[in-house]
Order: sequence, then C-alpha cells, then structure tokens
Amino acid sequence: MKKFAALCMALCMTAMLTACGDSAQGEAPAADNGAAQTEGTEAGAETEAAAGDAIPNTVNSLDDLPGKTIGVQLGTTGDIFASDYEAEGSTIERYNKGADAVQALKQGKIDCVIIDAQPAQAFVEKNEDLTILEEDFAVEDYAICVSKDKPELTSAMNEALAALKAEGVLDQIIANYIGDDTKGTCPYESPADVDYSNGKLIMATNAAFEPYEYYEGQDIVGIDAEIAKAVCDKMGYELQIDDMEFDAIINAVQSGKADFGAAGMTVTEDRLTSIDFTDSYATSTQVVIVRK
Repeated sequence: MKKFAALCMALCMTAMLTACGDSAQGEAPAADNGAAQTEGTEAGAETEAAAGDAIPNTVNSLDDLPGKTIGVQLGTTGDIFASDYEAEGSTIERYNKGADAVQALKQGKIDCVIIDAQPAQAFVEKNEDLTILEEDFAVEDYAICVSKDKPELTSAMNEALAALKAEGVLDQIIANYIGDDTKGTCPYESPADVDYSNGKLIMATNAAFEPYEYYEGQDIVGIDAEIAKAVCDKMGYELQIDDMEFDAIINAVQSGKADFGAAGMTVTEDRLTSIDFTDSYATSTQVVIVRK
C-alpha cells in the first residue's frame, strides 16, 4: 500500500510538473506581449513628451541676442550682421541652407535664426511653432553682382533695370510673389518679339530662398529669376540659371563660371572689395525667427 501510495504521489507530482511546464510555455507569449505593451507605453510616453514638452523660447527682443546661439545661412547678410554678436558672447551656427537653420531652431539646437523677411515669412507659414520678432533686425537693398572685369555688363544691366522700373515691370514681378491680393496673379512674360541674338548669360544663384529663388518642380522660379529674365530680355540674351551654394556665387562670378549673381544679395563694403553691383532692384529687411 505504501508503495502504491508513493507511486500515486509520484504520478501526481509528475502531472503537476507537466502542467506547470505547459502553463509556462503557454504564458510565454503573454509575457512577451506584456513586454511589448511596456515598450509601446514607454514609446508612447516619449512621443507624448516630445509633442507636449515644447522647447521654450529664449529670444523675445533684439536685446536678448547677446549670449545666444544664433543660426544663419552661410555667407548671407544675416551671417555678416550676426557676426557682430560674437564679441558679445553669442555663438553663430552657420548652415548651407536657411531651411537647415530653421530645423535646428525647431529642435532646440539654436535660439533663433536671422534671415531675410520674405523667406522668413515662408518658413513661418509652414511651421506653426515658429514666429518672427516684431522688431526688424536690419534694412537692406538687393542688387545683382557682376565681375569687376565686366563694367560694360554692369552698365547695361543698370540701363535695363532702370527701363523695367519705369515700365512698372519690377513692381509687377515683386507683386506676383509678395502681396495678399496680387500674389500669383501677374507673372512676367517675355515680349513676343524679343531678340536673343546676343547669346546667353549665366546667372549664379542659391535656389533655396523663397520667394526670391526656389524650385517649382524642375524649374527655378522667384523674384530674382523673373527679374533676371526681364533684364536679359531687354539686353537680348537668353538666360541660364545655375544653382549652387550661396557662398560660392561670388567666386563663380569672379572666375567667369557665371556672368552675374542674383540671390537676394545685399551690397556690403566687404563684398565691394571683390565684386561690383548693379543699382538696387528691391529693398528687404533682415528679421529674427524664434520659437513661439
């Protein structure tokens, strides 16, 4: 009887162990699922934190710029002006494209971006978490840059610009890209009888500067592109636009790889040491983009 009882007990123990083993195997997916749920919860929490924890703004006026990290597009007027703040403890982060500076601002890597007003407005319209300070940073005039070795080209371009200004074409082109009531309503069209017998002129630009020059499909469009087209039409030249980094434009013009440069470029004393400029064709302002 004792042997029989012991045998029964052993069989019961084996059955219990087998049941426990089966239970462990059966519950394994549940355990994995629990881990997945935990990971999902943690990922969700991180996503929620990223979305909910807005990066605070640190620049509320121009007086706040000293000591801040300022983003600019390399070689632009914003870059030149912002450099003055390095002596006041600011760090200047330079980017090849204005869009890269704006992205760094959104990520909290920099405190603000100094850039031209019209591109700034385009960036803010696409990013609800950004805004522009009410104070203008600087006022500037845009002009076309030409090699010092080509004074006759500078003179011819000035004559064309003066004629286009008198005819209202320059204002029409600007209105087609800037203005609530006129935007997109009055693009420039070449005259039907234009004569391109003088050949071709190459324009160097940086097509990442909406609304002055940017891509629409495969085409480079914008204020500078249309003004350059109108100027070339007046002078009897076809226009070719070459896209490149902004800080390469002056070198391209100096070396003869391009005949002129137009990219929302401001006349500065420093630039005048190496390049000539036409008369101004537009006035703009430098502004400061910050987080809301």
